[in-house]
Amino acid sequence: MIVGIDLGTTNSLVAYFTEDGPKIIPNRLGKHLTPSVVSVDAAGTVYVGETAKERMSLYPESVAETFKRSMGTERTYQLSGHSFKPEELSSFVLRFLKEDAEAFLGEEVTEAVISVPAYFDDKRRKATKRAGELAGLKVERMISEPTAAAVAYGLYDKTQDTRFLVFDLGGGTFDVSILELYHNILEVRAVAGDNYLGGGDFAQEMAKLFLKKAGMQLSDLNEKEQVRLENAAERAKREINEQATVTMGFLYHEEVKEVQITAKEYEEACEELLGKIREPVKKSLADAKLKLSDIDEILLIGGATRLSIVRDFLIRLFRKFPDTKLNPDETVALGAAVQAAMKERREEVKEVILTDVCSFTLGTEVVVEYDEGKFEDGRFCPIIERNTVIPASRTERLYTVRDNQTSVRVRVLQGESRFARNNLYLGELEIEVPKGLKGQESVDVTYTYDINSLLEVEVKVVSTGISKKMIIKGDVNHMTEEEIAKRMEELAYLKIQPRDYEENRLVLLRAERMYEESLGERRQKLDHYITKFEAALKKEDHDEIQTTREELNTFLSESDDLETR
Repeated sequence: MIVGIDLGTTNSLVAYFTEDGPKIIPNRLGKHLTPSVVSVDAAGTVYVGETAKERMSLYPESVAETFKRSMGTERTYQLSGHSFKPEELSSFVLRFLKEDAEAFLGEEVTEAVISVPAYFDDKRRKATKRAGELAGLKVERMISEPTAAAVAYGLYDKTQDTRFLVFDLGGGTFDVSILELYHNILEVRAVAGDNYLGGGDFAQEMAKLFLKKAGMQLSDLNEKEQVRLENAAERAKREINEQATVTMGFLYHEEVKEVQITAKEYEEACEELLGKIREPVKKSLADAKLKLSDIDEILLIGGATRLSIVRDFLIRLFRKFPDTKLNPDETVALGAAVQAAMKERREEVKEVILTDVCSFTLGTEVVVEYDEGKFEDGRFCPIIERNTVIPASRTERLYTVRDNQTSVRVRVLQGESRFARNNLYLGELEIEVPKGLKGQESVDVTYTYDINSLLEVEVKVVSTGISKKMIIKGDVNHMTEEEIAKRMEELAYLKIQPRDYEENRLVLLRAERMYEESLGERRQKLDHYITKFEAALKKEDHDEIQTTREELNTFLSESDDLETR
């Protein structure tokens, strides 16, 4: 079976297709959302999801989150003396989801459709594919998150032509996509976005507002207190959706520091973030050559679209109410599962042709003449422009710029800057040309880009007909199958605890975190319940473990309620 996976910045999900449509697979804790958080302790034990998130308050130096934002980069994360790339951390999350899917379905899962932000460039997409391979998954296809959302909303089943805008504001990335459905073709018309804008940024604004009102600086807080501030800000961000004022507080220097924040103050603090939302919307409409009035439906996906200040802003911006019939956290995973069913050619799924666009312009570096006899090198020449429907093939003729020039080098670049140095380097190809006066010899450079993000570059000398070709597969930071297998072996020394231990481990970590954050009588009571539970675990008495765990959980929940009042 092929599963669909939403590998998110904040949370990840896995889904599969049934006779009744796509369904989310619950994780080992019985929940749909698995936090995209990884922790590694000194003994090499890997924690993923909620247990890793709980460890952040206790051992912040051993935890990594929002690593999706660094996919495709050379950044490394140091966790308890172990070094990991972003795709390796993502592979732990994917392996965790894979195990949950196998336990739920009762069969081995080796293939997946994984969603990626529409605005992910070539490097980030290939890093995502490597993460899947490191997790032991064959990545059948990567589907853009907005396209997956459109499929999940059932638009592939509509009979009339529809133009719609998908607004995707997740935990760490933001995409706007305009899609059009006609007959059985779902075409992406334009994409725009920001890989560094999401719900986490709105929580940060709440934290900044707290510090400002409390007369504090972030540098006043130690690592653990900073994590407590982040957690309190996340809670306050959600609570302010339902009420005009929230009381935000956390334990600081052994006393609870509290501040009242109004919804109006919070909205004013988020004005700059809301302003960042506007530009990609305008850009996508302009690239699609459409006006807002041409859009039939607006779909909201991503957990951050639940924020009332975001929804109110969007209603004012779009001058219409968006469609919110599906859970914005789950929509992408459900759509990925539908795409997986299409790959399996399931009869229950109406076949739909999904087209995509080139998210970033593909071009090459050239020398330009800006005045008679005066030249400037390092300029960018677009060949396939952003938001061109793919597969696509485009040709640009380039000329020699020096007398007796013997070769032409084509540097393959991706990006939007006028200057080559500011764009992403993908590879290069060099071809010999006959000697002659400048401008006498020329080459035709043809780029062909397909749905699987493979770019074929052909350079043909016009005078001789000699040509060279290459396939750009993202050789920078690219791993061969042998290298992937070797790295999988290297990561095998890490210990991933059995699924059955997860609930007990989570309760203990949560209790330990709350013990550190408690004072006085509540701390003493908590110590009592933790001691009872640990004694039951040592005895390995299943019934006693369950009873003491429920007692501890009840006390923790009551304490959490007190904290958030």
